Amino acid sequence: MSPPPGRGRPPRDEGSAATGSSLRSHIRDIPDFPRPGIVFKDITPLLLDPAAVDAAVTGLADWARPREVDLVVAAEARGFILGGAIARDLGVGFVPARKPGRLPWETVSAEYILEYGIDALEVHADALAGGARVLIHDDLLATGGTARALCDLVERLGGHVAGCCFVVELGFLGGREKLAGFDVLALVDFATE
Repeated sequence: MSPPPGRGRPPRDEGSAATGSSLRSHIRDIPDFPRPGIVFKDITPLLLDPAAVDAAVTGLADWARPREVDLVVAAEARGFILGGAIARDLGVGFVPARKPGRLPWETVSAEYILEYGIDALEVHADALAGGARVLIHDDLLATGGTARALCDLVERLGGHVAGCCFVVELGFLGGREKLAGFDVLALVDFATE
């Protein structure tokens, strides 16, 4: 079934909407990765289960649909995995936010602080022209640095951040506070370590 004219597909009514409890069982802890003291939340088991992937994409897209987005901006690399699927489900464009030096055209960048270092992301300078309504997506919200940098980048380029969505939130790190003023959804919240 192809999307209707306008903004993507209508919400599904198949009882397959994502729930935090059903998706939580598909996320595993990897202790001491990428460095000692960090417990990495690995979504690979979720990606191995087609029903879980569908539930995650559906849950995120259904939340985004009433926000009438024009584009999905997703962070390299894990944000790309579901970001493109969310964009397709919504019937909108996709903008990859990549590590420096990986995009072939003129770029604009934003630096941010990770929970374990400093990094930067770039988008093509012409990707967000015309006041586009943008959905920011990444697999995980931790300290909020990546998502906040993308929000700032979108606004600097004349876009409007319609919302930020994540599969996983590490609520105990307070990243949502850096996104104050933006609508935020995380399908699974790990409120404590």
